[in-house]
Amino acid sequence: MPFSFLCRAVWCVVLVASASAQTAAPLPASIPTQIPGQNAILMGTAWYPEQWPESRWEEDLRMMESADVKVVRIAEFAWSRMEPSEGHYDFAWLERAINLAGKHHIVSVLGTPTATPPAWLTRKYPDTLRVEPGSQRVTHGNRAHASASSPRYREFCRRIAEEMAMRFGHNPNVVGWQIDNEYGYALMSYDEGTHRQFQDWLQAKYKTLDSLNEHWTTAYWSQTYDNWEEIPIPIGGHNPGLMLDWKHFVTYTWTSYQQNQIDVIRKHAEPRQFITGNFMGFFDGFDHYIITEPLSFASWDDYVGSGHVDPAYNGLAHDLTRGFKRQNFWVMETQPGAVNWSSLNNFLNRGEARAMAWQAIGHGADDVNYWQWRSALNGQEEIHGVLVGPDGTPVPFLDEVSQTAHEFAKVESSFRDTAPLSQVALLYSYDSHWAIQFQKHTEKYDDIGLLKSYYRALRQISQSVDVVSAYAPLDGYKLVAAPSLEVLPKALADHLLEYVSHGGHLVLGPRSGMKDEFNALLPQRQPGYLADALGARVEQYYALEKDVPLSGTWGMGEASIWAEQLATKASGGEVLLKYGKSNGWLDDQPAVVTRAYGKGRITYIGAALDDKLMAAAAEWMTQKSGVTAVFGPLPDGVEVSRRVGPGKQVFVMINYAQETRRVNLPRSMKLVLGDRQGDAVELPPYGVAVGVAGGK
Repeated sequence: MPFSFLCRAVWCVVLVASASAQTAAPLPASIPTQIPGQNAILMGTAWYPEQWPESRWEEDLRMMESADVKVVRIAEFAWSRMEPSEGHYDFAWLERAINLAGKHHIVSVLGTPTATPPAWLTRKYPDTLRVEPGSQRVTHGNRAHASASSPRYREFCRRIAEEMAMRFGHNPNVVGWQIDNEYGYALMSYDEGTHRQFQDWLQAKYKTLDSLNEHWTTAYWSQTYDNWEEIPIPIGGHNPGLMLDWKHFVTYTWTSYQQNQIDVIRKHAEPRQFITGNFMGFFDGFDHYIITEPLSFASWDDYVGSGHVDPAYNGLAHDLTRGFKRQNFWVMETQPGAVNWSSLNNFLNRGEARAMAWQAIGHGADDVNYWQWRSALNGQEEIHGVLVGPDGTPVPFLDEVSQTAHEFAKVESSFRDTAPLSQVALLYSYDSHWAIQFQKHTEKYDDIGLLKSYYRALRQISQSVDVVSAYAPLDGYKLVAAPSLEVLPKALADHLLEYVSHGGHLVLGPRSGMKDEFNALLPQRQPGYLADALGARVEQYYALEKDVPLSGTWGMGEASIWAEQLATKASGGEVLLKYGKSNGWLDDQPAVVTRAYGKGRITYIGAALDDKLMAAAAEWMTQKSGVTAVFGPLPDGVEVSRRVGPGKQVFVMINYAQETRRVNLPRSMKLVLGDRQGDAVELPPYGVAVGVAGGK
């Protein structure tokens, strides 16, 4: 079932009703994520020619070409150079830069510059600047300081995007567009105009105040509204229904802000030019499933910050991004050794960035871009990591990037028309995440951490996991786990039950089925509309002061942070784990239950399990569901990823351990990085191997 068939119903009404909404232009049937005539997997960088004399450009591009850099992202911060005064445009320099890059076999992705409005704009039209929650209007000089909800600002954004599209929409060296830059991180303006837009959005959604008051249960604490103008923007703790709708409105605002630019680009650009946006992993300012719908594919910016890469978390973020549109993606920015914005801006170990780049490819990226090419001589990010220093000569890190780019170029044909293929899916819901964040009940509750624990255990066994919307088509998965599906309306429950009845195995985690789509408690006990199929329910939930012992089919271990007391209510249910001595209420009570339903099975895990029990749970889940490893046994510290194409499988093997690991291959493969056939490979720390085999 498409994601839009359920939760989008309200959005459709609102989008039609709002005067600021725009109809999305139809996309071509297929816009390839790989660039025709170029490598199937690409290496790139962010390049800012506007910061340097034009006489320097040729040398920069020569160095890029020598390093096998194939892509530059360009112009996303250059509004003041492209429109130095209102209505006066200068694209000649940009066209020269793009064409010169093309001469060096480098294609360009154009960023619309709307994250950084020029000073003339914000000074002449101060209403385009954001207002903070404390009513302070931000000043010029940073980025993302404009208001995404300002009609005047949107008009300026539309104009610059359209002028760019008219100039470069048919340039053969321009392969695609990035809308704005990391939009949403500054969130919303809290001015009166935005406030009125929110009230109008609510009126379009609920139609009547009676409906809104009913769904928000405003009889509580005398919150009942008699006029739409009484409804505030929620700042701090507030009515849960109001808070969730504010998140929906924020999503709507950024989606229409994005569409404002997409429409004019599509009007003038060739269909071959893609449109994407660079998102930020688990940034939760808006619903990414909605905002990525009109894009050709999703992209994200992959940064470690302090410390070193956690392969499980980084892989999870890749798979989350791939799951936004359930297709391959780009890494539009990644860490060039170190950043400048973290608490400790340490440098990645030698070889670590290469491992990160190859992990991205293994998880479905078709491009990895480093931010940035050369240090700016001033500005807020002047000591951020780079590939070329302020003197114009390479920093040592460029060698590692060049090595990886040469490897991409060498083996790219093996990756053509390939994508990850998984038997296991994890469901991630923004509504559920927001609802939990609003009312965590214990400050220690971390739904992203819980998602990661499921991911780590399940991926170690299956070696491939999709992370998708709860509304995504599920028919192709043997196992679907939803670690924190707190918001579970009837239509979604029906969607999940259809999957189970046809033979799927659905695993629910704690807090599942507590609320409806309005963030209101369901009158049924957890897991709500799925309780009858489960044949069990949650009697009570507990925020834990200390760990609680668990034992049963999966062995012995502990629950921490959160525990739910379950009770079976129908025949056919099986208790897999029980609590040990605890607070008296949990003692000897069921913690995990499972039951066959239709041709499939539902399992409910009512506690946050320790790593040992989570591993045992994953072993049981995969065996019960018939999930098999895509590769086979691996030594500790080694990750394998698979991409599947017509008549071939491509395996990316990476050693994150600090000792050399020997990997025995499940069959003889062509090891394309080493130009040999083999049945085993030795991987040093951060070592990478790519094996190609036939079959599915």
